[in-house]
Amino acid sequence: MAKVKAITRQGTDQPLSLVLRQLNSALHGWAVYFRHGCSKQTFNYLNYYTWKRVWGWLQRKHRRATWKAILRRYLMLPGNRLVPHDAGIVLFNLQPRVGAGHPVPLSRHEDPEPVGRAGHDDKD
Repeated sequence: MAKVKAITRQGTDQPLSLVLRQLNSALHGWAVYFRHGCSKQTFNYLNYYTWKRVWGWLQRKHRRATWKAILRRYLMLPGNRLVPHDAGIVLFNLQPRVGAGHPVPLSRHEDPEPVGRAGHDDKD
C-alpha cells in the first residue's frame, strides 16, 4: 500500500492516464504474486484503498470542480461500479479470476448421503 500511496502523492500536473498506468502495473504485479496465498478480503481492501487514493488525487487535481463533475469526467459504470478511467485506461480490478476473466466459483463441501455397506442386505 505504500507504493499506491507514493504514486497517488505525485503531483497533479500529470494526466490521470499516467497515474493509472503506474497503479495498474503495481496492482497487476501484486495480483500475480499473491494470487495463490492472498484472500479475497485482502484484495477487496486493496481495491477500496486504491480507489479512495485515486479519488483523493482527482479532488486535488480539480480543486474547484464539484464531485459530480469529477464523477462524469473520470468515472464510468460497468455494471454497478464506479471505475476511474482516462484515455482508454481503466483502473485494474484485483478481484480473483479463473481462466479467461471468469469469477472464481464458490463451492461448498456437501456431506454425501449415508450409504449401506456394499453387498449386504438390510434384513433382520
